[in-house]
Amino acid sequence: MVRRARRMNRTLARAFPDAHCELDFTTPLELAVATILSAQCTDERVNMTTPALFARYPDARAYAEANRTELEEYIRPTGFYRNKTSSLIGLGQALVEKYDGEVPHTLEELVQLPGIGRKTANVILGNAFDVPGITVDTHFGRLVRRWGWTTEEDPVKVEHAVGELIERKDWTMLSHRVIFHGRRVCHSRKPACGACVLAKDCPSFGLGPVEPEAAAKLVKGPEREHLLGMVGL
Repeated sequence: MVRRARRMNRTLARAFPDAHCELDFTTPLELAVATILSAQCTDERVNMTTPALFARYPDARAYAEANRTELEEYIRPTGFYRNKTSSLIGLGQALVEKYDGEVPHTLEELVQLPGIGRKTANVILGNAFDVPGITVDTHFGRLVRRWGWTTEEDPVKVEHAVGELIERKDWTMLSHRVIFHGRRVCHSRKPACGACVLAKDCPSFGLGPVEPEAAAKLVKGPEREHLLGMVGL
């Protein structure tokens, strides 16, 4: 299992050499805010919303002192904006009161903050502070179960199970690669099995179309030509 999982990770590294967090940010606070907004929302939509938001609310104190109605209007396009507004104001207040306005960089401290659960904390740690972390979102959980890396459904148990298979130094990049693969190739309803770089190692091969030409039509994203080239298409 360990050898297969690490071989699959190496294949994904060749498939997605530029895998990265697809949320736009320049500071740990911006990443925290963007990740909160990304709940039940696409990264693309969040990235359309955040430039004006970040300009209006440049630091934790700005969120702490925000007018609720005004902040709601800024983030309305991301959905669930009332709950997210409460999280952002609460986050700003907690950072000002406890951390001098700075985002802490330990999992234990991050998960105590409003709006930040374990998944969000790992995104922040891995991408803002270079602390290895496994981000278990819907794509990640779906794929590692398809691959037989774990049968767990609980995100924390998935995180621990995968952490035992993959070296710690690779955790953050693995998260990006798996999420990229889930968005571009291994779709939830119709995975592109016949055009997948992991076909030889995947126990779920055949869940989607196995005929190469049909599968190729399902592959998405800017890496499409590269991915198809890797499987000889």
